[in-house]
Amino acid sequence: MRAFKGFRKDLTCLGFQFREDKINRTEEANCVKNGFHCAENPLDCFHYYSDWRNSVYYEVDAGGDLDEDAVDSKISCTEMRLIRRLSLEQMLFEAAVYMVEHPKRQWNYGVKKETGTACNGYGVVRGKNPRAAGEKGDFLLILKEEQNSPEIEEIALINIDGKRWHPHKFYDAYGK
Repeated sequence: MRAFKGFRKDLTCLGFQFREDKINRTEEANCVKNGFHCAENPLDCFHYYSDWRNSVYYEVDAGGDLDEDAVDSKISCTEMRLIRRLSLEQMLFEAAVYMVEHPKRQWNYGVKKETGTACNGYGVVRGKNPRAAGEKGDFLLILKEEQNSPEIEEIALINIDGKRWHPHKFYDAYGK
């Protein structure tokens, strides 16, 4: 199963040392108490590894025994293979893909409705007329829904660079 996972920079998580070149295995999978944890929604990784500057994120293949809980998109598995390391920008892109593919699923706690500003280097805003602003270096993910449904009709992923995209200015899904 395709999922996403955060780690400490040394690829450890709760004392387990993960390796990129093999399938990592454990005995049991229970979301509450054991197994390798990952998330179907990339944004859920930021709940568990919020300091993205001191963490690393991967697309993973979750296998073996699987267990899910109803808290968020967290999954526990007994086998995990690290597919590819993702930057913050790539994680936000994957989050956009997730929301396009699953428009009716519950929103991640970090997604702001209609208007928001970046915090900790990024901001995610979704709605009928979403607008977002940030500081230089921040990433803004802006998702515009169709007027009569939660389906996503337009996406902008903006890096506030101080040249084309300016700090403290609110942008919509069309970059205006």
